[in-house]
Amino acid sequence: MIRRLPILLAVLLLSHVAMAIKPLRKYYQTPDSVGMAYRPTRIGTPDKLHLQGWDCSPDEKLDKRTTIVLAYGDAGNMGGWVHMAKELTTQGYRVLLFDYRGFGQSDDFALDQQQLYYNEFADDLGAALAYARRQYPRNRTGVLAFSMGTIMATKVAARTKLDFLIGEGYVADPVWHVANIKQLKNKVVTLPAAAEQYKLLPPRIRCLMLLVAGTADAFTPLAHSEQVVGTATGKQVRRLVKFEGGHLEGSAKLSQQHYADAYVQLLSQFLADTGAGAKRRKA
Repeated sequence: MIRRLPILLAVLLLSHVAMAIKPLRKYYQTPDSVGMAYRPTRIGTPDKLHLQGWDCSPDEKLDKRTTIVLAYGDAGNMGGWVHMAKELTTQGYRVLLFDYRGFGQSDDFALDQQQLYYNEFADDLGAALAYARRQYPRNRTGVLAFSMGTIMATKVAARTKLDFLIGEGYVADPVWHVANIKQLKNKVVTLPAAAEQYKLLPPRIRCLMLLVAGTADAFTPLAHSEQVVGTATGKQVRRLVKFEGGHLEGSAKLSQQHYADAYVQLLSQFLADTGAGAKRRKA
């Protein structure tokens, strides 16, 4: 039976309905609360801010020599993702959790909670990836992103070499996205500068790409992920996993013996099939 995770589900529900920036400063869960070995760290950004991070160690016997940097959505903080990180580390992945500026215990940053995201969040993800590469240069390194986090992952992957990008609740066009939120929720959400150019970025992504999409996702529709995957050209390798459910319900729906186990197995199968986890990087 899948173990019940009421705190996690509450945090995920918050991320489902926020649809704009809603940071949480307090950590209600930390890696040690779920029995995960980790090291707290501070990650410097190009503009001299510092982000809070949790460097979570994999099961030593199953170490895949692969680092996953997790980029969550627009609400809460990394504490809401420790159960996902726990399953990833249990199955052999090193996981770097981090908080965007203005979230958790990262440095302060003035945030307009009516805005969908800030371009600086992509700089934060880039800094987290740079940290991961410095610390574990022989590991394969990629991003697991959710909802608003897929915007950050796309911006980074379009300008930086990654080994893989895995995204659920993929945002294909922020301009369309805020119009859709207005229609569905009657909520006005704003965008940062140059958001209209974002839709030009997915074709530039060269790393392996796996998108996870719910058939009933009204916020980031399955059709958008299908289009991103279906327009792959040349050597671009992109795949799609569909599940019966709504926005960001994949980890719950794809659970068998315990939370997100089948979800992580699908990610592992993709990385194994495409060779992303087949060998270490050269140091």
